[in-house]
Order: sequence, then structure tokens, then C-alpha cells
Amino acid sequence: MTRAIDNKPPYLRALIKMHLASMGIPVETIDSGPIIGIVNSWNEIIQGHYPQKELAEKVKKGIFAAGGIALEFNTIGICDGIAQGHEGMKYSLPSRELINYSIEAMVYGHGIFDGLVFIGSCDKIIPAFLKSAFRINLPSIFIGSGPAFSLVKPRMRKESRQAFLKGEISEKELIEKNLAYYGGPGVCPFLGTANTMNILIEALGLSLPYSGTAPSNSWERLSLAEKTGRRIIELVKDKVTPLKLIKYGNFYNALIVLLATGGSLNAIMHLIDAASAAGYEIPLSLVNELNEKVPLLVKIDPNDDEKNIVDLHCAGGIPAVMKELIRVLKTEAVGVDGLTVKEKVASVNNIKKDVIRDYENPYDSNSGIVVLFGNLAPGGALLKTAGVDKTLYFQGKARVFNKEEECREALENNDIKEGEILVIKNEGPIGGPGMREMHRITEMIKRYKNVALITDGRFSGASTGLVIGYITPEAAAGGPIGYLESGDEIIINIKEKSINCFTNQKIANYNWKFNKKKNNLSWLDIYRMFASSALQGGGMFYE
Repeated sequence: MTRAIDNKPPYLRALIKMHLASMGIPVETIDSGPIIGIVNSWNEIIQGHYPQKELAEKVKKGIFAAGGIALEFNTIGICDGIAQGHEGMKYSLPSRELINYSIEAMVYGHGIFDGLVFIGSCDKIIPAFLKSAFRINLPSIFIGSGPAFSLVKPRMRKESRQAFLKGEISEKELIEKNLAYYGGPGVCPFLGTANTMNILIEALGLSLPYSGTAPSNSWERLSLAEKTGRRIIELVKDKVTPLKLIKYGNFYNALIVLLATGGSLNAIMHLIDAASAAGYEIPLSLVNELNEKVPLLVKIDPNDDEKNIVDLHCAGGIPAVMKELIRVLKTEAVGVDGLTVKEKVASVNNIKKDVIRDYENPYDSNSGIVVLFGNLAPGGALLKTAGVDKTLYFQGKARVFNKEEECREALENNDIKEGEILVIKNEGPIGGPGMREMHRITEMIKRYKNVALITDGRFSGASTGLVIGYITPEAAAGGPIGYLESGDEIIINIKEKSINCFTNQKIANYNWKFNKKKNNLSWLDIYRMFASSALQGGGMFYE
């Protein structure tokens, strides 16, 4: 095996070793084995990341035991739970790109790593890591902190929030009741974007089995961390890189698991982005095609009031889900454990069939996510059907808001009528900018029995109800949602997968073609596009 450091000219190699040795690493140790970069998003702000400091030490133990050298560096991370409902959410999705480019800078800038272990647990961090793994293409493996344990059922969390919104309990009572659900450090216990992405990393084949669901701070999670450290050394020795390992079939399987579990809508966006980085395309038409082939086998919080992600783990986790789906999966897809899907699930059992339904006895014959098309969304819009109560058709008048704050003010003042379709525009990637999640809005509209929501923004994985987001093209890009006016009639037809407005001529006559953009810019490409001259400071400017 030729190590990255050994590829350097003798003088450069000697000075690199000197810099590493100055931190107390014996020179003979530097010469002994592959150098593994541990990419860790640990911080003291995000509860899901807080356990990652200890996890990194376990990963290092595994790396050292297998003859490697571990060097850890950190990235930023934003907690979507803390960023919800205010201007801070505008930074969440863009942080995915910032994290990706910062990893690129660290890895390429030093040029010493032979492999990477990614330790991340939350919404935009895992997708950023995934993108980096494919773009950098060094042997890589993932592990997260795992979901927190809960002391109460999900319904108690939801009931307490609604009680606070109605003025029935105090802030202190709300916090105490929610703490009983969150339990302690670890990923939020429901199937939000964070747990969805951990699950999809496992289904994709980039983490060891059960890494997606094993609880935070458990013996199983700590053991997986050490095994992950040992496994990265084997991947380096065998020269197994993400692009060699992960093929279209792996992405196909991950999408099926997402649909069968009714996971976060954000995951569609992230899978499309990661697949593009790996050289594959996931068309939206595939989501609808699979919607009719893949049954909904799992319903946990937020799609269920009694079960959460730890219950899914205790029922057999993602291996058990994939065993139920075996007839529709690409069974020869291989993961970082070296096993095909067929081999991986051979000895797995579905322990609790009230958590993971049999393929023949699903919650629904159609999966939990659908793409809607129509003159309001010629490029598509997303709806999580797993979180909708049997509503297949909704027709109502638009109530248009130009940003999230306007809608929240109307809700706070009880200025909403039953039967209305709330429209929040100018919240897309460009219009926001940053494409905020509308989760706080989706919580507030639960006070109404007959209200829908559509937006060019997006939703938290915790959102449920007749809420349609990701409308493409967005208002700021000249999309038809931008022409909607209050009073326009909107028809949402889930059975026909459509969303239309026929009372506004600008929308009825709208013509749009998808403008495909390339997704292969490095951070240096971005810098070059906006760099000023040296004596203007060399910063990034635009006209």
C-alpha cells in the first residue's frame, strides 16, 4: 500500500513528518500505517452532536488497534431545531455547501490522508459529508451519534406543544415535558431529517449495519464506533473508495428505504444532490414510479404518536426493513462491510411486526412520499403522504403570504379561515435566500381541521399534515407560485399527483423548461468566479 504521505518528494515528506511530530506523534508511528482523517462535526450547541467527542475516541481506538494513525478535525454544524422559525434557518441549507467545501480544503490542502471517517449526526451535516465523500473519493466510512432515548411517548411531546400554543401550560412546563421525550444528548428521537439521513447512509452502504438506529451512548453505539475505526483501515488497504463501492443500485435501495419508512422530504433533495456528486441521476419520475411499487412498512414519530426511532431499532432496524423489501431491492449492491444486501439480511429477523410491517401487510400499499406536478409546480413539489390523514383531494382559496413571518403573524392573531390554502412564497433557495423550513408554521396550523399549506420553502422531517413544499420553480426564479394571489382557487389531488390553479391566467398559460445546471464546481472554482484582484484584497465580490 502506498500512502499519501509517501507520494511526496523526500524533502516535503520530511517536513510534513516534522510538523506532525511536533504535536508529540513519534516519527516511527507516522511511518507505521495509513493516516486516517476523522471528520467530526462535534460541538456544544447541537444535542445530536454532543456525544460525538466520545465516539471519535472509540473510532481512534479502532484505527490504532488496526495499525493506523488517526488525526481529527472539525467542521461547523447548525441545529435546525434551534434555527427554526427565524432568520437563522436561512443559513441551514447553505451550510451544506460550506461544510463540503471546508472538508475539501482540509483534505486537499494537507494532502496527507489515506482514508476518512465521517462522524456527523444532523440535517445538513450528513448530506455535506456524503457529498464530500464522493467528490474527494478516498476510502470512507460513516457513523453518527445515534438517537436519544425517550422516557415518554411521542404524543406527549405533540400534546404539550399544542397546549402551549393554546396558552394552557407555561414555558417551564413545555420545556419539562419535551425534555422527557428528548431524554439526553443524541439525535432527536423522531424520524426527522437527521435520523432519516443516518438511516439512508446505512441503506446506501456507507456505514456498518445498525449504525443508522443504534441508540446514543449505548454499548452498541460505542462498539460500532470502534468497529468503524478498524474497518476504515481494511478499506484503505483494499483501496475501496466510495465511487468504486457505491453504484446506482445503492442509491436506488436508499430511495426505496426512504419511501418505505416515510422519512423526511429533505432526504429527496439530499439524495439527488449526493447522487449527482457520484455521477448518477435520480429523476423525480422514479420517486412516483416507486411510490406505486413500494409499500409503507414503517410509521414512527412524527407519522405515529406511539413509536419512535429507538422502537424501530429494537424491532430489527434497517436490516429488518430491507429484508421485508428484498423483492424490490438491488440485492447485489455492496456496502462498506463487504457484504451484498442479500448476504446482509440473510440471518436478520423482524422482531416486532407492529413496528416493521410485513411486505404483504403494510400500513399503505403506496409509499410515504409523492411528487406532485401541475401548473403550480411544473418542476415538481413534494408531499409526505405518510403524515396525511386519508385526505386525497383538497380544493380551496389561496391565502398568499410573501414570507414566513407574515403567515406566522396571521396564525398568531387567529386570522386564518377553515378551508384556506396558505401560500408562503419567496422562501426557495434563491428567494429566501437559503430555503427555510416551515416546521413552526406546520405546528401552528394543526389547530385548524381544514387548512392546507403550500410553499417554495421546505419542511422539517417532523412536519406532518397536508403541507406541500419544494415547489419548483420557486417564485424568485419566475415560477408560477409567484403569480398566485389571495382568492385564487387551488386544487390538490393526491391520487392524481397534481397541484393546479385554473383561476389565474398567468399561471394557466405559464410555460417553463427545466434548466439543468452542472454540479461539479470545486471550492477553487467558486473562488475564481468571484475573486477580486490582490490589491483589492483578494476577497470575493460580485457586481
